[in-house]
Amino acid sequence: MPDGTMPVQKISRQSAGKANDPYPGRRVTIDPVTRLEGHGKIEVFLDDAGEVDRAYFQVPELRGFEKFVQGRPVEEMPQITSRICGVCPTAHHMAATKALDAVYHVTPPETAKKIREIVYSAFMVEDHSLHFYYLGGPDFVLGPDAPAAQRNILGVIEAVGIENAKKVISMRRRLRNLITLVGGKPVHPVFGLPGGVAKRFTVEMQSQFQAVAEDAVAFATFTLDLFDDIVLNNRAYLDLITGDDYSHRTFCMGMVDDANRVNFYDGQIRVVTPEGKEWKKFKANDYASVIAEHVEPWSYAKFCYLKPLGWKGFTDGDDTSIYSVAPLARLNAADGMATPLAQKEYERFFAKLGGKPVHHTLANHWARLIELLYAAERMRELAADSQLLEPEYRTLPTATPTEGVGVVEAPRGTLIHHYQTDEHGLVQRANLIVATQNNAARIAMSVDKAAKGLIHRGEVPAGVLNKIEMAFRAYDPCNACATHALPGSMPLVLTVRNRQGQLLASLTRNSDGHILKCIQ
Repeated sequence: MPDGTMPVQKISRQSAGKANDPYPGRRVTIDPVTRLEGHGKIEVFLDDAGEVDRAYFQVPELRGFEKFVQGRPVEEMPQITSRICGVCPTAHHMAATKALDAVYHVTPPETAKKIREIVYSAFMVEDHSLHFYYLGGPDFVLGPDAPAAQRNILGVIEAVGIENAKKVISMRRRLRNLITLVGGKPVHPVFGLPGGVAKRFTVEMQSQFQAVAEDAVAFATFTLDLFDDIVLNNRAYLDLITGDDYSHRTFCMGMVDDANRVNFYDGQIRVVTPEGKEWKKFKANDYASVIAEHVEPWSYAKFCYLKPLGWKGFTDGDDTSIYSVAPLARLNAADGMATPLAQKEYERFFAKLGGKPVHHTLANHWARLIELLYAAERMRELAADSQLLEPEYRTLPTATPTEGVGVVEAPRGTLIHHYQTDEHGLVQRANLIVATQNNAARIAMSVDKAAKGLIHRGEVPAGVLNKIEMAFRAYDPCNACATHALPGSMPLVLTVRNRQGQLLASLTRNSDGHILKCIQ
């Protein structure tokens, strides 16, 4: 939702003394939250002194993709799952395509892998640009206390100038054109197939990728310079980034290559401790032994944690089992970047912020721009690779389909697709561990901590509410992707009202799966 539209910010007095009311003080509701994909709201509960008792980041929508894909031909999954989200469809398409490779027991030719990766690199540049300029950037370019009507892309254009704004719009358009060139569509690509891709890369395609990639590197450098000027050279912004209100010591997860450098398309998944030491490195097929999912009754997002450590609640520090993904976590989990310019920025990042690891949530914005530069450089490398033009772009599958896992690093973090099929290739079970779902526990903690640090004595001006939203916005969450439910274990409330809005009846399924009926 554009931030030019003010969210409903309700402050209501709860009835004191009710047996079923644990919060007799005031409630602050931010509904809807802004500048993210999907729907969400924040409920902040204050005690009688006006201090925050607890703040919740709630995801009220439910997308049942894992359930309704059952019975569908598994080869349709790259197209079906890309419809989960209009912002990150290429990530779902690619994870699904890699899962199909495993389901059909087929290894794509190197040419196909490079075609996939160059398209994916273009997507990462485009998506990271979208978040910085349209979603996260307004908080810094305009300032967190700026009027909501200005705190949006139009305000950014006014602040940075029309010529710079044209660079942003032009670069995103050209990158989307490249995705269309190979993938068929800019939003829901159709080129991934088990064992390879749908069509051959041509000399003309290569030439277009080379031209855009060169400009993308310059654009990434320009964006980092802009971040330097506006954010890093502003003491107040730097203090905000490094302040305790936006900091959590948790584990970090990200995919790395053989040299433990950041890789978006392929590699092993690496987890490091809050101190930055390697805790575990595992292949995609082993994810279920490392990642588990916890359910709370107040959200349709499931909360991931490190399975060997058990669920320890929403806690950070030495006794946590919560981890984070996304750009900051990827930089923490890796030993470096695989391209030279991004590596220099990687080193400067940790030097500026006090050494590795960095646990400041708002540092995700800087880390995202370093990844933007890496993706542009990687696209430039691949565009110069003659192997793109080789005629072998697919290995036809011949084995009976069974089960497979595919993993990529989505812009928002590690994305896992796991399919099980029958001998006819019909999906029997699908499990999606989505980037925002991996981050859900840490996002909930971030919103709670920011609210407790920013709201005192019941004073909640609009600028403070936006700063609370900044706690989740740094993760670039995609709530549409993250909303899944364990069957029968999530609460559901159905209400019936007359035309005057009077409640006539309600039907509730509680967190234990019991149905409670109430008729007025």
